[in-house]
Amino acid sequence: MQQKIIILDFGSQTTQLIGRRIRELGTFCEILPYNKFPEDEEGIIGVILSGSPYSVHSPEAFKADLSLFVGKYPVLGICYGAQLIANSCGGKVEKTDTREYGRAHLMSFDFNDPLFKGFETESQVWMSHGDTITAIPSDCHVIASTADVKFAAYASDSVPLWAVQFHPEVFHTTQGSLLLKNFAVDICGSSQQWSAASFVESTIQELKDQLGNDHVILGLSGGVDSSVCATLLNRAIGKNLTCIFVDHGMLRKNEFHKVMDAYQGLGLNVIGVDASEKFFKDLQGVTDPERKRKIIGHDFVEVFNQEAKKITDAKWLAQGTIYPDRIESLSITGMTIKSHHNVGGLPKQMHLKLCEPLKWLFKDEVRRVGYKLEMPERLIKRHPFPGPGLAVRILGDITREKVRILQDADDIFIEAMLKYVCEDGQILYDKVWQAGVVLLSTVRSVGVMGDERTYEHPVALRAVTSMDAMTADWARLPFDFMAKVSNEIINKVKGVNRVCYDVSSKPPSTIEWE
Repeated sequence: MQQKIIILDFGSQTTQLIGRRIRELGTFCEILPYNKFPEDEEGIIGVILSGSPYSVHSPEAFKADLSLFVGKYPVLGICYGAQLIANSCGGKVEKTDTREYGRAHLMSFDFNDPLFKGFETESQVWMSHGDTITAIPSDCHVIASTADVKFAAYASDSVPLWAVQFHPEVFHTTQGSLLLKNFAVDICGSSQQWSAASFVESTIQELKDQLGNDHVILGLSGGVDSSVCATLLNRAIGKNLTCIFVDHGMLRKNEFHKVMDAYQGLGLNVIGVDASEKFFKDLQGVTDPERKRKIIGHDFVEVFNQEAKKITDAKWLAQGTIYPDRIESLSITGMTIKSHHNVGGLPKQMHLKLCEPLKWLFKDEVRRVGYKLEMPERLIKRHPFPGPGLAVRILGDITREKVRILQDADDIFIEAMLKYVCEDGQILYDKVWQAGVVLLSTVRSVGVMGDERTYEHPVALRAVTSMDAMTADWARLPFDFMAKVSNEIINKVKGVNRVCYDVSSKPPSTIEWE
């Protein structure tokens, strides 16, 4: 029986970080909406309540039935979670005159409390809340305070319950990982058996049991997710797997042939389909980003379906869906961030059963699984690439000429990152989570080349650092690198006369521009 910690999501931007930190401790966890505590409680060893953008007093605030788990399992409330527990159990939460946001220091905490086991005397934490707890429930006692927050953390005298008004999951809380370890391992009793190696072994066996001798179809994208998914399935069912790689014409430069060669090197049975003519025709004149995604998704289904019908004995459709795909595609607030290319649509239209071996993994976990499967490093380390491809990196309508411009500029940028060695000896590409070029085709800027005046398009370079793409910061690329890349793009890519660099983070921006 697999142990797991349930993380109830109240809408915080850092809920997925909590999950990442728990997984790093060798403990499986599942992130669920605040009001969806599982009826099947097998394997649950603890519960964490996340933060939230709301005040507990707001009419829109998310509320949970605490009786489902308080007193039954060890519980940790974080920020809003701590305030919700206090407000629901007889304590008091009030709005502060100023928002408590940023670094703070625990001036005092209970060294004897298991949550703070092994803590150093000085401990920096990260606060982010507009309300504060001014009274805790009668059966609780304070276990940590800062200069401004008396009830920075508290614990129950009667049940295994702890609550903190700071965020232990973020980097700025210096001993946050230790606090989460104390909760998951010492308090909840995790045996820390969740790992990439254990996942590979158990998943291959599960796939064998689930699929038997059935034939499976998998749509490959060239990215690490679908590649790892294909390799896992190949280990489990071998020749009963057929992969289909659709070229919609908006891949990176020479990507189709490079990826096909890589897949054949893995021993996969791959069908390559050049459907670019159809995609360009259906996208003609379309400028709305969401319509672009929908058209590409619809056309992909149509092309994929045509090829899949040729495999008459197929019973399953496999997808490289990972955990963040599912989280981003269905927000608990009811607002979808984007329609994700890995989620939804195909099974109903194709009348196939769905197989998603990676649906519980974060991106870094997928890469660790790839290493355990001894896949080529060039596939494992590939940056994420959007399913709609360069279509969502071209502002405005899509034409073959615009794609050509963007492919050339993007190729220069990515190849330069692969060749650039940083001062610490690392390849620049490996230090960046995702990088690419955006063509501002709706804008023209004036320039001078030789003695001639030009009126061409600017491009924007985009490079971010991240752990799982749920949050991201713009990468501080070396100035000499950017100068060289800018000069090379302007000199070699016809149609571009200006290069900019995107210095926005997620949130409030997204990684892709569309």
